[in-house]
Amino acid sequence: MFDFNTLCEFSRANCVSICTFLVPANLVATMLTMILTALDRQIQVRQTAGIASILALVMVFHVFTWFLVGVVLAPTYILLWLGTVCLFTNIGAIAFAYRSSTGANRAHHGSARATTHQPLLIVTEHKLPRISGVLDHKW
Repeated sequence: MFDFNTLCEFSRANCVSICTFLVPANLVATMLTMILTALDRQIQVRQTAGIASILALVMVFHVFTWFLVGVVLAPTYILLWLGTVCLFTNIGAIAFAYRSSTGANRAHHGSARATTHQPLLIVTEHKLPRISGVLDHKW
């Protein structure tokens, strides 16, 4: 049978080991999610963001076990902040990957709302023709 009290006690008893693993794992997994999002790799983004979200949730629940016994210190708030920032970053990356994949599907189906990639045009010198009378008018 599942005993929540035993799980919370295990989390508090092994806090140093749990935090030693979770802090770098959260940072690396979230950084990998952001890199894959920038590279526009939707499938890998969903996989890494899912794993990173699980790690962030574990960290948040680990901090909540300390709040249950009344430990309110700076490290608990810092770890809670780190876990929630990583969690929301990963959720945002999943949403961004979903929106960009549906945008790509619209482009393949020929929707009017589809965006196409235009080549970048760099204009170094541009001279506007002078329209007589418009700039000479005194308001």
